[in-house]
Amino acid sequence: MDDDNMTTTTSSKSATAPRKLSLKENYALMTRGLGWDPTYQSVDKIFPFDTFEGIKIHNWDGWEDPFRLTMDAYWKYQGEKERKLYAIIDAFQQNNGQFNVTDARYINTLKLFLTGVSPLEYAAHRGYALAGRMFRGIGPRIACQMQAIDELRHAQTQIHTISHYNKYFNGLHDFKHMHDRVWYLSVPKSYFDDAMSAGPFEFVTAISFSFEYVLTNLLFMPFMSGAAFNGDMATVTFGFSAQSDESRHMTLGLEIVKFMLEQDPANVPIVQKWVDKWFWRGYRLLTLVAMMMDYMLPKRVMSWSEAWDTYFEQNGGALFQDLSRYGIRLPKYHEVAAKEKNRLSHEAWGTFYNYSQAAAFHTWVPSNQELDWLSEKYPDSFDRLYRPRLEYWREQQQEGKRFFNNTLPMLCQTCQIPMFFTEPDDPTKICYRETEYRGEKFHFCSDGCKDIFCDEPEKYIQAWLPVHQIYQGNCFPADVDPTAPDFNPLAEVLRYYGMNVGHDGGDYEGSPDSRNWESWTGRPASPRDEVEPKAA
Repeated sequence: MDDDNMTTTTSSKSATAPRKLSLKENYALMTRGLGWDPTYQSVDKIFPFDTFEGIKIHNWDGWEDPFRLTMDAYWKYQGEKERKLYAIIDAFQQNNGQFNVTDARYINTLKLFLTGVSPLEYAAHRGYALAGRMFRGIGPRIACQMQAIDELRHAQTQIHTISHYNKYFNGLHDFKHMHDRVWYLSVPKSYFDDAMSAGPFEFVTAISFSFEYVLTNLLFMPFMSGAAFNGDMATVTFGFSAQSDESRHMTLGLEIVKFMLEQDPANVPIVQKWVDKWFWRGYRLLTLVAMMMDYMLPKRVMSWSEAWDTYFEQNGGALFQDLSRYGIRLPKYHEVAAKEKNRLSHEAWGTFYNYSQAAAFHTWVPSNQELDWLSEKYPDSFDRLYRPRLEYWREQQQEGKRFFNNTLPMLCQTCQIPMFFTEPDDPTKICYRETEYRGEKFHFCSDGCKDIFCDEPEKYIQAWLPVHQIYQGNCFPADVDPTAPDFNPLAEVLRYYGMNVGHDGGDYEGSPDSRNWESWTGRPASPRDEVEPKAA
C-alpha cells in the first residue's frame, strides 16, 4: 500500500470515529436515559400519587439533579469512604478507644443517638425508596434512589461504630426493639411515620428540606462536634463519612422546594403549609438534642441557645430570605422557638431526671462547674428558674431521697412529647392547648402542634401514644397476668421495653457504668465537687 492510500484510509477512520460524550451528556445517558415511556398502561395509573396532593408539575425535565453521580461512580466513591471508615473503626477497637472519652457520662449521648437517631436513617432509606417509586419524573426518581442507598449506609455505619460500645456499656443492647416501644422514642419514630404516610412531595419536603436542609446542622453538628470534644473519634469518623452525603441531601431538599415553586404559582400555598408543619415537628423533635448539648456532654461545644442562633436564626434566616422571591416566608411559630431557646434544654432535662428509671440512659445533677457554665450561657433565666431546682435535687439525692416520678404524664397528641413545655411568654406556666373532635378531647403542648392536628385530625387521632397504650394494657409482655397479687405494672412495662432495670437507666451515680469506668480506667466516673460541710 502506498503513502497516498494510507493517508486516505486513516482520514476515513478519523471521520467515522464516535464522538466522546461530555460529562453532562454521559450523566444524562446513564441516569435519565434509563427511563422509558409506558405503552400498555397510562402514566397516571402507574404514578397515581404525585398528583393527589395538589402539586402541579408542567415540566419534569426542569428538575436539576443535585447528586450528579452515575451508579458506577457512586459505588467507587462510597467504597473508598467505606475502606477508610472501617480502617479507623478497627484501629479504635484494637486500641480500646472507648476508654479515651472524657468520662462514662458521655456514653449516654451514644445511647440516645443509637436508639433515637440511627433507626431514623433506616426509616429514611425506606421512605426514599417508596418516594422514588411514586414520581413519574426520572430526575427525582434517581435522586430518591441515591439518597435511599445513602441512608441505608448511614444506618449500617452508625450501628457498626456504636456496637463496639455495647461490649462495655449498658443501654445499647436492644435499640431496634426499644425504638418501636419506648415512650420518648415514639417522638422521633412518629415524625418519620407521619412523613412516610404522606404523599411523595410532602415526604421529600419533610425530610429533604425541613429536616435535612433547615434542621440537620442542629442534629449532626452538635453530635459530631461533641464526639470530637469528648475523645470519641470513632463517632467523629462516621460523622465525617456521612457529611459529604448530607451535603447532597441538603441540596436535594432545596432543589425539590424550588422545583415545585417554579412549576406553578398554585404550589406556593401548599409548600408553605408543609414548611410550617415540618419546621414545627422537626423543632419539637430537636428537644432531645437541646438536652444533650447542655447537659449530657462532659465537654460542651456550645449551648443550645447559641446553636439555635447560628444554625437557624442566621443560616435559616438567610435561606428564607432567598426563598422569599418565590413567596415563601419564615415558618409559622419561628418566633416561639426563639423565645424557647433559653429554656428548652432545662425543661427537657428536668423531665428526664424525673423519669430516668424508665429510660435507656442515665441522668444526673450537673457539677458546680457545669452549673456555672449554664449560668454563663443563660444569664437571664438559669439562676432564677432552673439552678435552684437542680441544687435541691442534689441535696435530696445526698440525703438518700433521689426523686423518681412513678406517674404517667399527659402527652401531646401531635409530637407525643410529655406536656412540660411552658407558655412562650411565661416560663413558669405549663403551655396547654386542647380541642374537641368527634366528641373526644385532645391535648397539645403548643399552638403549633394544635394547628397541625386541626388541619389533619383523621391522621392524628390514630397516633400510637405510649401512655394511652400502657393504660389500655398493650405494653405488657405476653406472659403477664395483671390479676396476679404481685403484679407490678411499671416493672412489666420496662420488661416489655427490653430494659435491664438497674443497669440501663436510672441515676448515673453508683450505676454499673460508673463503677465499671472507675475500675477499668482508675479515673473518676464524673467530676467531683468539693462540698463544704454544713455548720452544726
